[in-house]
Amino acid sequence: MNSKPVLTLDEAQKMLAAARAEAEANNWAVAIAIVDDGGHPLAMLRLDNCAPVSSYIAMEKARTSALGRRETKIYEEMINAGRTAFLSAPVISATLEGGVPLVVDGQVVAAVGVSGVKSDQDAQVARAAISAI
Repeated sequence: MNSKPVLTLDEAQKMLAAARAEAEANNWAVAIAIVDDGGHPLAMLRLDNCAPVSSYIAMEKARTSALGRRETKIYEEMINAGRTAFLSAPVISATLEGGVPLVVDGQVVAAVGVSGVKSDQDAQVARAAISAI
């Protein structure tokens, strides 16, 4: 049986701390989510003044990046259920892209999703998390 690298909870917390430091250094109010290779949450944080829906978006960014696909049905259900009636479908679709995978020995072992600022700034925060370990 082949062994696979696994991200520990301690490492996930280090990643979260690095992402938070990057966001705070730039005065960005963001939500940050770190998931394992199955899309399960390992660590999550929403900074002050970040919109609540950003937490959902950050988690879904991380999940879709870890799993290597986008399940559009869940986004459509979210929109149709009225929980994010103030966001249009194109806005949701655009903001859900951009999670950053953590690859170890050629395998995705985790992913980081960030939401709350522009996509390049989200990516900058996510990259800070990845570089922490």
